[in-house]
Amino acid sequence: MKLKLLNFEEQVIPLDTWIQNGVDWLVSNYRDTFQVIKVPIEKTLDVLQWSFAFLPPFVLIALLALAAWRYAGKRVMIFTILSLLLIGYLGLWEDTMITLSMVVCSVLFCAVAGIPLGILSGRSDRFEMILRPFLDAMQTTPAFVYLIPVVMLFSIGTVSGVLATIVFALPPIIRLTSLGIRQVHPELVEAAVAFGATPWQVLRKVQFPLALPSIMTGLNQTIMMALSMVVIAALIGAGGLGGPVVQGLNTLEIGLATIGGLAIVLLAMILDRITQGFAKAR
Repeated sequence: MKLKLLNFEEQVIPLDTWIQNGVDWLVSNYRDTFQVIKVPIEKTLDVLQWSFAFLPPFVLIALLALAAWRYAGKRVMIFTILSLLLIGYLGLWEDTMITLSMVVCSVLFCAVAGIPLGILSGRSDRFEMILRPFLDAMQTTPAFVYLIPVVMLFSIGTVSGVLATIVFALPPIIRLTSLGIRQVHPELVEAAVAFGATPWQVLRKVQFPLALPSIMTGLNQTIMMALSMVVIAALIGAGGLGGPVVQGLNTLEIGLATIGGLAIVLLAMILDRITQGFAKAR
């Protein structure tokens, strides 16, 4: 008689059931709390969407072109103008403004939460050790997995899409902020302390300025990840440029999906060049 030590033919650990029961318990007992949590994001998103909708297209094109010229040069400025004109003539201007507002909102909250966490991680080995598994899980979990609990806890819509985007895009700015703080030469910190600087002054006048290029790289990566997640968030009714892509996928309209994807690529390139130029200028 054989003793089966490893029987992989049936599920032994019902982890999926435990997770389902846990989420159901949260929904039943704390749904109102989660609705309150999303209020700041909802208000910020409303302001951004109203601002982008209120500004005439030529004003917004001029502002982005000016930023591109100031931080990335004339070539990027010309590319920005031509790209935005193309997006407008493709009939995707409104969707682009929704996507842009979602990205800006997501990146804003990622920066507010991620930079302080990155600084703490960079200054404390213990905190970095605790935080690392969570960042690993956030970066390796498939993007679609975020959508299910977000929908259950916050319902569908643009705000839920932004929340999923924040979770997905947060790790890079935390990791690169921590890396930037840790790469500051210890002798510079010791010199500042020797001259009587407090820990806050060391952080503000030595570590943070020297870590700024790494932090800006993290911000750039967060923007790129936010753009990719915003498209996926269209599956839960987030709208924006993900809408044409999802619609084209559902109806097999390759042209519609292509122009939606093209607009996303152009917007990503514009934001990437401007943020990289800003980082170099700083």
